[in-house]
Amino acid sequence: MKRLLLPLLLCLCLLLSGCGKDRAERDFESFSARLNAAQSLRFTAKVRAEYEHKTARFTLAYEEDAEGGRVTVVAPELIRGVSARFAPGGTTLEYDSVVLDTGSLDSFGLSPMSSLPVLLHAMRVGHAESFREEDGQTVVQLAPDDKLLCTVWFEKDPMRPVRAELVTDGRVTVVVEINDWQEGAALPASPTPAAEPQ
Repeated sequence: MKRLLLPLLLCLCLLLSGCGKDRAERDFESFSARLNAAQSLRFTAKVRAEYEHKTARFTLAYEEDAEGGRVTVVAPELIRGVSARFAPGGTTLEYDSVVLDTGSLDSFGLSPMSSLPVLLHAMRVGHAESFREEDGQTVVQLAPDDKLLCTVWFEKDPMRPVRAELVTDGRVTVVVEINDWQEGAALPASPTPAAEPQ
């Protein structure tokens, strides 16, 4: 009897894990479609950039509508207000007046400012390579191209991103913590982001 129960239990476990993956996959596909259809998007992000010999931290505000997107520095205070915009569907930044040269994090030119458009591009078009559950969150690994791997942690119901890691050159180059995620129809004008307490 025990010999019969063990294979049955193993089959049941495999079926249940398959169901969980299928649901995570459906939830992510639904989120990706929702993101692609959103007329507006807004959030703030704490970005930790891992250079080869140093770590830099930024707080960035992100806004996007039908006209394109904008990334604005909230912190550090010294460069607060520096912003860059990009065309709809693009990831190439164009600075308004001040050029913020934070240096490249990898051999492909990824920078802290470009990390948010790159992350969103991955969530919109990236091939989902794996799904798992971690601390009640859905974790999805995305491969938008052969240069980048992106792991995103999502809260559920409704699914929304709260954390991400970008891997280039075989190492984690950017860690992003996402706050105040808002998407959907046209959003009201955003207030100027408050400076962070020192």
